[in-house]
Amino acid sequence: MNFLEKITGSDMTKEFKTYEARVKRLPTDYQKAWEEIKSNIWIYSNFSGRNLMSILEGVVGLLEISSADEQQIEEVFGGDIKGFCSSLASEEGAKSYRDKWRDNLNKNIAKKLGGLK
Repeated sequence: MNFLEKITGSDMTKEFKTYEARVKRLPTDYQKAWEEIKSNIWIYSNFSGRNLMSILEGVVGLLEISSADEQQIEEVFGGDIKGFCSSLASEEGAKSYRDKWRDNLNKNIAKKLGGLK
């Protein structure tokens, strides 16, 4: 990846298009689950979204393997895709906006309380 690709994000766009192409080969219920995963995982993104690319790669792989094993989508995610995304992102160290704001607020309060001594 060169500097221009990193700045513009074109490398991520190419990667994401390959994920989309891989998902299009899966059954319809898997494609719907992918759409729901995408809508729930982006709140854990950093500024550029690069931290999610490896997570999305793993999710596509999981979908492909589960589809090949002919598992139902409910068996894969337990019927809670939002919870799956939350636990997956937290395990990878990604934080939601709410987590980032909470950390920032706690730091500011600690700084103010430290100045009162």
